[in-house]
Amino acid sequence: MTSTQSLLELLSPYPPGWGGVLLAGALSTVTISLGAYLIGMLIGLAGALGKLSGGRPVLLLLDLYTTAVRAIPELILIVGLFYAGTDGINRMLLAAGLQPIEINGFFAAVAVLGIVQGAYMTEVLRGAILAIPTGQVEAAKAFGMRPWLRFRRVILPALMPNALPGLANLWMSVTKDSALIAVVGYQELALATRLAAGNTKHYFLFFLAAAVLYLVITLLSNVIFGSLETYFRRGQPKIA
Repeated sequence: MTSTQSLLELLSPYPPGWGGVLLAGALSTVTISLGAYLIGMLIGLAGALGKLSGGRPVLLLLDLYTTAVRAIPELILIVGLFYAGTDGINRMLLAAGLQPIEINGFFAAVAVLGIVQGAYMTEVLRGAILAIPTGQVEAAKAFGMRPWLRFRRVILPALMPNALPGLANLWMSVTKDSALIAVVGYQELALATRLAAGNTKHYFLFFLAAAVLYLVITLLSNVIFGSLETYFRRGQPKIA
């Protein structure tokens, strides 16, 4: 037996395919996180505006939503929303005389995490809007700006510097919370790591590789959010 063959046999527990599985899991993690983050941002923006300018029923409903989501552990929310949501949709379809459907795991993961993110986004964006000097908004109204133009040209640029630190933290949070999606059977990085480690019995190696991949995602995210903060704080005095 040649030294090359011996080396291949020693490396046989590490089939090249498992590296691809981990990378595919990392890509799924980023894709799920990005989709949930965008949905959460839309929900959060609507929730923040509703809390600031909505009527009492809207305010009570949003308070219930944000309080419940922030109080209940994410794992319970994910499992409950996934199974209860699937059952509720199929019951409505059956009541309408239609056949039940099987919810796609990817879209379910994005929707469930988006709902969870939306509650935290609501409070982050609400605080950022409240930090805007009222004189800026009043000046825009005095110039006759319509609500959408006022939001796009005055409110959004003013709230972003205040919101970005919180938004960055929420992005880091959703990338880690995506690992909880494994409980409903969708394969992302955490589940891919468990499958690879379980099949090869090299737990330390694969979990270390997963930790490195999560770290890479975090470092790249820090660079992106740092660039965004620099962009939105342009023209502002630097804080020592």
